[in-house]
Amino acid sequence: MAIVGIVASGVYLWVGGHLSPLFAAAESGCAETEQIVVVADTSIAPALTELAKDYDASSDACVETVIKSQDSADTAAVIASGGADADAWVPESSVWVDRMAATAASLGQTAPEVEVGEPIASTPVVLAAAATTAAEVASEPVTWTRVLGGGLPTILPDPEASSASLAGLMALRGHSSPDDPRQFAGAMIELGKTIPASTSAAFGALAASQQPSVVLTTEAQVADYNLDEPAETLVAAYPADGTVLLDYPFVQLPAAVDPEGTASADSTAAAAEARTELLTAFADAARADTERLAAAGFRAGDGSGTLDIPGLAVDGPAAAAAQLDPAAQLEILRAWAVLTLRSRMLAVIDVSGSMEEPAENGLRRIDIFQQAAIGAMEKFSGEVEMGVWVFSTARNGDLDYEDLSPIAPLADLAHKQEIAGIIQSLPARLGGATGLYDTTLAAMKRVRETYDPEKVNSVLLITDGKNEDENGIDLDTLLAELAKMDDPAKPVPVIMIGFGPDTDLAAMQRIAQATKGAAYSASRPEDLSTVLVDALSQRTCRPNCG
Repeated sequence: MAIVGIVASGVYLWVGGHLSPLFAAAESGCAETEQIVVVADTSIAPALTELAKDYDASSDACVETVIKSQDSADTAAVIASGGADADAWVPESSVWVDRMAATAASLGQTAPEVEVGEPIASTPVVLAAAATTAAEVASEPVTWTRVLGGGLPTILPDPEASSASLAGLMALRGHSSPDDPRQFAGAMIELGKTIPASTSAAFGALAASQQPSVVLTTEAQVADYNLDEPAETLVAAYPADGTVLLDYPFVQLPAAVDPEGTASADSTAAAAEARTELLTAFADAARADTERLAAAGFRAGDGSGTLDIPGLAVDGPAAAAAQLDPAAQLEILRAWAVLTLRSRMLAVIDVSGSMEEPAENGLRRIDIFQQAAIGAMEKFSGEVEMGVWVFSTARNGDLDYEDLSPIAPLADLAHKQEIAGIIQSLPARLGGATGLYDTTLAAMKRVRETYDPEKVNSVLLITDGKNEDENGIDLDTLLAELAKMDDPAKPVPVIMIGFGPDTDLAAMQRIAQATKGAAYSASRPEDLSTVLVDALSQRTCRPNCG
């Protein structure tokens, strides 16, 4: 029965297109076969699987190379937790090794000691356009600077999972002004309006886009898409101001040659050495098989080589625009996490009579606010929740404030249009004095009553003056009430923006300090957009931002 079972198994495996290692060992004269397991990123795993079959068949060693396909993010998490059941790892980028170590540290564990070898392959970061819109996209040079300035609509897959997106952000930062950090922060806010979970989701969003757009991706991912012969192919645009390469390093993981601890020290060392030799031999063979890798859309580890795939350039792009420093990429990833936190905001707008007064450029203060607010609204994603109040003394009976629109997602088109209509109607609502303190307290209470722990809850208050409500609370009373409401587990910062020369910046700063918010002064139309970038990018340093 044992013999029949072996034969049956052998026949089944042969019919299925695989020869049992038992028979392979017998045919080659091997007493037994050594198995090595390599976990490879899903983008390169298919090519390595085919390469491994040929390697095992031609190798003088009695080896069976198993390629397991897994997203680099998942593998990094598994290795960090000490649960990797593999001999080697081929991630999509070397940055995943650093992210693995960072994850281990966050888990309170020591990062496993790994040996990072030379890359198996590489692929440049590109901007992919649909074939039907490629000519329009390329009507002017495709550059990182164009993306940075908002002149080229760009879809960015989630950088938490996409090495290409993170590398692309690194390239964008390299082209941003070192003297104005808001430029890069503003670009990340714009890119974060919609965040596809994967590259395939981003390609789907590209097909549905109503304007010529691009997806930040890699040459290899474009190749994989086009080799499936889709209804419409993609065209890779290589940034004229240089790009960056993603490498695929061969990472040897800690050995598990004697998991039960029964072997002698000499035999364990010998087994470890033999394992290292097998892994090194496979890695060398993989690097040398440039023809098979090129057929799948990959270039050599140094970026050299030619490709013959629709939508891709034959020769590789120019030298990298920026080095992919892992520490810098992790810094960008942390900034991205802060900037793309979804907000839940109550906007409170001063409509006192003084908003009729002219500003520096001759426009009324309310006109300046309208211009800036319309542009600012476009910066928010549909996942942001916003409500609108207006305020001035005795605005709503005895109350200084009026609730015009509840806090709700901007993804609701009717809600977004309602807010746009409110902004347009503001000049007709002007009148009264500035009831600042009562309104601030009421707004804080409202946001706390409906607090959402999954979002960044805040009050955004815009005013052109100081508190003028003689029948309301004073500043000390307001600060005392805010102190009573303070709950570190449920923070609600007040972001105060003052228009013009009449604002009481000192009082605004005290209110902001009490709520761990921030106070800003804005007099020009473009200042409000700047302030919004600051308010978003400074979330982690408030109230002590430099």
